[in-house]
Amino acid sequence: MKVENFKPFDGQHCETTATGSLLSQLEIDLSEPMLFGLGEGLGYIFWNMKMMDFPFIGGRIKPDVLTENICRNLNLDLETFETSSKKKAWQYVDKHLQRGQAVGLKLDCYHLEYFTSKIHFAGHYVAMYGYDDQNAFLVDTAQQGKAVQTSLTSLGRARNEKGPMSSKNLAYVIHRQGEVIDLAQAVKHAITNNAKEYLKPTIKNFNYKGILKTSTEIKKWFAKSENRKRDFQASAMMMEKAGTGGALFRNLYRDFLKEAFQLTKINAISDAYHDFIEIAKMWTEVAHLFSQVIDDESIMYIDSASDLLKKLSVLEFEAMSKLVLIDT
Repeated sequence: MKVENFKPFDGQHCETTATGSLLSQLEIDLSEPMLFGLGEGLGYIFWNMKMMDFPFIGGRIKPDVLTENICRNLNLDLETFETSSKKKAWQYVDKHLQRGQAVGLKLDCYHLEYFTSKIHFAGHYVAMYGYDDQNAFLVDTAQQGKAVQTSLTSLGRARNEKGPMSSKNLAYVIHRQGEVIDLAQAVKHAITNNAKEYLKPTIKNFNYKGILKTSTEIKKWFAKSENRKRDFQASAMMMEKAGTGGALFRNLYRDFLKEAFQLTKINAISDAYHDFIEIAKMWTEVAHLFSQVIDDESIMYIDSASDLLKKLSVLEFEAMSKLVLIDT
């Protein structure tokens, strides 16, 4: 069975793609940058643990929260369900599909049969809109094929996987609970909230402070790495192509600010939009420098990336500072 008249969302980032697919059933059709912005999605993290092959560089807020923010800012009801029982997990999804409602799922993409790059990442999102005797019908990002399928067995393994960022078979649906909030009002509120959170990082690994810390940490990383080419080229790929929309989500936020200014005509948003044009270009250049690192003693690419990161820390702080008071 398949949900009738279902329209898959065409996106680059997994959570906005899954949530956008669910919103389309409610006749809420917004661009991916708009969803990312309404989700207060811009952030930054540099994380390094002994169990990791190499440090993680991320450019958005933590998983799950983005969809929560979208629903709150649009006055929608987000219903989530978690269970350690595979049977109950399936029953919840099947119940909503039988009602004609697509379901968002959080899972480990390692087990999905259409994924060609087999890495464990339990913070991946898809929308499920049907199944048959053998396969589940899913919506994933454009780069993964958009409308795809995987066996029900593999889906069960993916949903029940343990590890970093995993949840207990998390599924979610979205309902209207009244009138959707005026988009211009929602945009102003989301921008202000995101700016406030960005400008008050709880630890030095986050946001503009995290970017500054990264400028020094990448030199230590280069010195200690046992496989520099693998580490830095993999990190570059993740920054540009692993569902970020390019430039570590800065392209998405740039385009969101452009739409936000068209809605609100607030000059501070326009100013920040132009800042993010340059910021996004610089992040792409950082990724390009990472991609040129090879297994030799030359640190010139890392030195250049470090200089750019120091500038980016300042530029992002200044840009987000322009946005913190627009909803007053």
